[in-house]
Amino acid sequence: MTILFADVETYCETPIDHGVYRYAETAEVLLFGYAIGGGPVQCWDVTTGDPMPQDLRAALGDPSVEAVFHRALFDRVVLRHALKIDLPIERIHCTHDRALAHSLPGSLDKLCDILGVPQDQRKHKTGKQLIQLFCKPRPNGHKFRRATRLTHPAEWAQFIEYSKGDIAAMRAIYHKLPRWNYQGRELDLWRLDQRINDRGVYVDRDLARAAIAAITAEKNRLECEAQKLTSGAVRATTQRDALLAHLLTRYGVALPDTQASTLERRIEDPDLPEPVRELLLNRIQASSNTAAKYARVLNGVSADGCLRGLLQFCGASRTGRWAGRLLQPQNLFRPPKHLKELIEPGIAALKAGGADLAFGNVTELVASCVRGSIIARPGNKLVVSDLANIEGRMAAWLAGEEWKLKAFREYDAGAGPDLYKLAYARSFATAPDRVDEYQRQIGKVQELMLQYEGGVGAFLTGADTYNINLEEMADKALGGIPSDVLAEAQGFLDWLYSQAGTMDGNKRRPPTEEQKLKARLGVSERVFLTCDSLKRLWRAQHPAIVSYWGELTRTVQRAIDTPGNTFACRRLVIDLAGNWLRIRLPSGRFLCYPFPKVNEHGEISYMGVNQYSRKWERIKTYGGKLFENITQAASRDVMAHSMMHIEGKDSGYKIVMTVHDELVTEAPDSPGFNAQDLSARLATVPSWAPDLPLAADGFEAHRYRKD
Repeated sequence: MTILFADVETYCETPIDHGVYRYAETAEVLLFGYAIGGGPVQCWDVTTGDPMPQDLRAALGDPSVEAVFHRALFDRVVLRHALKIDLPIERIHCTHDRALAHSLPGSLDKLCDILGVPQDQRKHKTGKQLIQLFCKPRPNGHKFRRATRLTHPAEWAQFIEYSKGDIAAMRAIYHKLPRWNYQGRELDLWRLDQRINDRGVYVDRDLARAAIAAITAEKNRLECEAQKLTSGAVRATTQRDALLAHLLTRYGVALPDTQASTLERRIEDPDLPEPVRELLLNRIQASSNTAAKYARVLNGVSADGCLRGLLQFCGASRTGRWAGRLLQPQNLFRPPKHLKELIEPGIAALKAGGADLAFGNVTELVASCVRGSIIARPGNKLVVSDLANIEGRMAAWLAGEEWKLKAFREYDAGAGPDLYKLAYARSFATAPDRVDEYQRQIGKVQELMLQYEGGVGAFLTGADTYNINLEEMADKALGGIPSDVLAEAQGFLDWLYSQAGTMDGNKRRPPTEEQKLKARLGVSERVFLTCDSLKRLWRAQHPAIVSYWGELTRTVQRAIDTPGNTFACRRLVIDLAGNWLRIRLPSGRFLCYPFPKVNEHGEISYMGVNQYSRKWERIKTYGGKLFENITQAASRDVMAHSMMHIEGKDSGYKIVMTVHDELVTEAPDSPGFNAQDLSARLATVPSWAPDLPLAADGFEAHRYRKD
């Protein structure tokens, strides 16, 4: 097959952070770098007015030529708008997304370093400066509104060489990247992802404008309130240092930070002075970044009212799940229960300019309505379905936790209890029908946070997500915890205290109160003991999952230490292929861990993008974390199978978005298209997991919401 390696450099007044599709509507192509196969790298300078080179025109027009781009979404959308070249997605290959599919970063520079691309084939290091010079309007005050080949001829010559350098680097990377996860079904899935991004979602621009106006007015009100509460000492509670200093000097209240979780915990303290409580509430509301979400809607929307480019294929490192872009649909505010039924009236109040008259907390309302900015196109409706507890089902299936698989099947058949109630009931040796709604929430946190070897910290994170009052939980749960389990939890806490002390010669000093606080993760001892006991009770009921953590660790260690050998690990196959630790999932896709190592202590590590620092660095892992990656990746493969099934059968449902385990589609507004039908399609069992219990549930609406 003939391969065309191509890349365009563009100029546009619209910032690229408004999204590729909005940017492309007014973008101009400046340079078109290309190479055909192993031939010389060339550059068509479009600004000269010269016609497109004949060999480039022939390659673009030949359906048998594969067109390779880095960040293909950008190049193909720009080509469609700026040069009226609409390449079929089936002809396109993206080295950026292929790298992500193998747990590598997408940056061309970083890929050159990681894959050892020879220096003469690498990107030119001056590229960023040249992009700033030629591809964006000049800042106010500059002599020229924009730099061109006429105003900066020497730099333009460098720009052409930079364009050629990108092609050389891309070509080298194309030949070095593995293909395991970018061929066959996965390549078909990538093509579907591109079509979904092209389709986009229809948005309610009137709501976005009204929400921005409401949140702006509310922040002005909160500033005035902060000044009144502090007698002018703090102009706005968003001034972090000024607020912390005022709380300490005026009330003697010291806070380690102003994170929402920290402030919410302190607000619950009944001894907190009321003015402090009001200031902390003010800070939480004033720090909302909700207006930015709505601004992204307005900035990114195309002329036809659609917001496109919301998904990044394999954007979640290692698992292959989709990541969000622009509106970040995977990271939207979860409306509190008391507001769920008030979203529609809240939207009406926002549009009428009277939200502050009808709702006490305008910030919370506006945040809760972000999903509502996504609506169906005229004549259509949104049909949404979510895979029910897919990670819990997948974890049980992968590990072989047979009692739990049986419980899922019974629940799906209407003959068994809710699994979250069952989790709590088995922990406390009671009947599921005696578990109340509050206890069910505790069981839900157990299920969602403990199956990946998580402990107290993980439980606290889940409790915060699902608004569980920790002290109240301890009041209700402590009395039912078996004494031997509670004793084990106490022993663990005592050990943490011993580790918190500092060494003084050969003697360990007693831990300070500050160290004790750190050891307790910022909660009372009784809460710590309750959480740790709940962890132990859950683990006792899941022997297959718990044993799998250690089995995965040992199998991965053996695979790294003995290259060339393949090891079975229940439903998985693990090996070392060159510089990659590979875990073959039941679907046939691979989890990839580049440059793995096992140190003298048996600790496993690999090179990856740190999710916090965003840097390429060595990352440690362990059995529970590996199991989390595997479970989430296999769950994603179920979703991917169903997506291909739904779109491939000409069902009438058009996928517009995927959010974690939820599929958002658009369909004609008629009874034939409904949540029950879509859910049945979404819960179609793949051939590689015929005995996996699946279920899905959803809703139909003209406006997107959290069900």
